[in-house]
Amino acid sequence: MSEMTGAKVVPLKRKPCPICKKPPVTEYLPFCSKRCADIDLGQWLGEGYRIPTNQSPEDPDAEDEYTGD
Repeated sequence: MSEMTGAKVVPLKRKPCPICKKPPVTEYLPFCSKRCADIDLGQWLGEGYRIPTNQSPEDPDAEDEYTGD
């Protein structure tokens, strides 16, 4: 393979922690700490992150309508 001469290597900019906006730590990327990672996990498990739909959550037959085709 040929080497590129004079090529610049630009390090990627790390985005701040999505929970508290502090700089991220490699061990917990993209978070800054275990605490922020756990807060985010709690949001997922508690259904805090949801995709908006037109279906009402009370509709028990809503899942049966999917045919998978």
